[in-house]
Amino acid sequence: MRVDQPVLSDDPILQHDLQLPDSWWADLAGTLQKVSVVDTDRVAVRQQYMQRAIPEFVGIPAPAVSCWTTAHSDLHWANVTEPLRILDWEGWGRAPEGFDAATLYAYSLNQPDTAARVRAVLPVLGSPAGLAAEATVCAELLQTVSRGDNFALDGPLRGWSEELCRR
Repeated sequence: MRVDQPVLSDDPILQHDLQLPDSWWADLAGTLQKVSVVDTDRVAVRQQYMQRAIPEFVGIPAPAVSCWTTAHSDLHWANVTEPLRILDWEGWGRAPEGFDAATLYAYSLNQPDTAARVRAVLPVLGSPAGLAAEATVCAELLQTVSRGDNFALDGPLRGWSEELCRR
């Protein structure tokens, strides 16, 4: 399938605040809800990874996953368009509830207004149910920083990690 709209960012990490209409955000929330209930045996996030990576990179024991749902699993600004189209589906599968919301939030951290909008539109973030997803995404991206990628997110990810430790 060919998509005519350009992606919202050339980089997964958002480089500038976006002025997206309320309808775009509503479409995003609705689409993620629809994806989350798709039945699949595909796995995007493994419990074993969470058990190892969250303590190592976030500094807390891996939170219990209260609900596994289906996720795109690579939801960032270089994979979405306006009007909303979500691209790059090869890694989709089961993940902790809120995984896509946490991923989009993480890639928004350098743009506080957009990050706040992600949190407002996707309220699983900050909830007890979303803690496992947030800790997993934070650990994944801190691991990429340790390997030499995503340096622009290093400080914000460490701040997020500290917040997760307080929860």
